Amino acid sequence: MGFGSPIHWLIILLVVVLIFGTKKLKNIGSDLGSAVKGFKDGMKDGASDADADKPPVAGQVANNAAASKDTIDVQATEKS
Repeated sequence: MGFGSPIHWLIILLVVVLIFGTKKLKNIGSDLGSAVKGFKDGMKDGASDADADKPPVAGQVANNAAASKDTIDVQATEKS
C-alpha cells in the first residue's frame, strides 16, 4: 500500500478539516483562487507590455520624431 491510496487521502482530509475547520478552509480556498486569478491577469498584462517594449529591428527607426538634429547617423563597417 502506497501513499496514493484513497483511504490515506481521506484520513489526511479529515485531519486537515478537524485542525482548520471548514470555514477557514473556505477562506483559504477563495484567497488562493483570487491569487491565482491575479497571477494570470498579471501574466497577460506582462505579455502585452513586453510586446510594446520590444526594441525595433536592427536598421529600423521606431519613431522619426525621436531623432533630433543632434543625432549622428553612422553605419558600422568592419576594419580590414
